[in-house]
Amino acid sequence: MRRGIAAIVGSRICGVARPKCRLKPILISPELGRLRRRVVGRTITALDRIGKRVVIRLDHPRGGAGDSIVIEPRMTGLVLLADPPEEEHLRLTFHLSGGTESQLMFWDRRGLGTVRLVPASDFERRYGLHAIGPDALDVTADVLRQRLGASRREIKVALLDQKAVAGIGNLYASEILHQAGIHPKRRCHRLRNADWSALESSIRAVLEKAIRYEGSTLSDGTYRNALNEAGGFQNHHRVYDRAGRTCAACGSAQVVRIVQAQRSTFYCPSCQPARPPAAKRLRSSAALNLPAARHASSEA
Repeated sequence: MRRGIAAIVGSRICGVARPKCRLKPILISPELGRLRRRVVGRTITALDRIGKRVVIRLDHPRGGAGDSIVIEPRMTGLVLLADPPEEEHLRLTFHLSGGTESQLMFWDRRGLGTVRLVPASDFERRYGLHAIGPDALDVTADVLRQRLGASRREIKVALLDQKAVAGIGNLYASEILHQAGIHPKRRCHRLRNADWSALESSIRAVLEKAIRYEGSTLSDGTYRNALNEAGGFQNHHRVYDRAGRTCAACGSAQVVRIVQAQRSTFYCPSCQPARPPAAKRLRSSAALNLPAARHASSEA
């Protein structure tokens, strides 16, 4: 989403409009009138991402750090430069001048998304590491183990905790665990060093590939990129939404669907056994007794 709207950097906000909508309005903070007074005339200086939030940085009239518009799409929110999928769920439009794009729109079918204007003085309190976990693209095996290793939660559920690790959604958690060879119901405190290393690698590999293909557009067609076009990562799913189909990795077992914390989880019982094979358990146990230098090498 952030990369898709990169062209708005350098543009000036010349208007903010909330289209008439019979649906329950999304959360906009502060209320529209105050938001409009504080952002109209401001220039967009940069785009950032904090976990699963798009952050639009604004200039300050007297220099220094300005306010930020933080858009949290939640389940069905989209940031768009092109016409929305349909008008009914268009929630907010920023009119722009001085750049290549004339507007930035926020569209949300279920209306769970939020748009907040956050002062520079309050940004760290809201979105610092004490409030939101380290970014999934930067997290290491050691950090994962430190933040989750003592938890008795199931690993799939734990990966969705944005205060533990920021940026992993439900779909991607299933894909990450399949690539790492870890059963989604394994308890965090039972994972071994090799499992945390596998998670580090698979988190980065899955998310970077998903970003390259601009996300996943499922059968409901909800997710679209900034130009209102379908993403392409759904064509590369290993397990998500493939229940009953043969696992493409092992070619022998069928993908299974279960429910964890009221969310669908997909996994392959062959690639992701409930208990790791005995040989793997023995290797992991032996690794704990290696000298420090050799142990570090094996972890790398």
